[in-house]
Amino acid sequence: MRTLVLGLGNPILTDDSVGVRVAEEVRAALAPRPEDLVVVETASLGGLALMEMLIGYDRAILIDALCRSDQAPGSLLRLSLRDVQALNPTERSVSPHDTSLGVALDLGRQMGLPLPEEIVIYAITVTDVLDFGEQPTPPVAAAIPAAVNAVLAEVLARGGGEV
Repeated sequence: MRTLVLGLGNPILTDDSVGVRVAEEVRAALAPRPEDLVVVETASLGGLALMEMLIGYDRAILIDALCRSDQAPGSLLRLSLRDVQALNPTERSVSPHDTSLGVALDLGRQMGLPLPEEIVIYAITVTDVLDFGEQPTPPVAAAIPAAVNAVLAEVLARGGGEV
């Protein structure tokens, strides 16, 4: 089973960088590995470009920041794609390239692209995704070790080898 661990976010925007930071720590914990069953990447994109990154994998574990006013900053949530679609059911886009992941995956599947059957999303709740900064806010930074451990457990539980 080929697995993609993908940290999403902009590394120069305070809390928005949390997905990238978690992925970088997961990559460090998993390296070096002779097999390529688990690939860890980071990206600052969405929509069709994100869907294209998922092509050829059996499973994807996405890590991203999530703005939620009903959760304390730094909360770690394990979500399905359906959960994410329920959080924001209204589609808004200024371009077909800027569509939601759910719509992009539906389009990719209609085109017969080999996309993951299993997609798990680890979301860390955040408050500041607009200010420039090299570090997340303290509650979000404090959530990084738990997120790394959760992603590693998810990878290792399904044939990702040992750390």
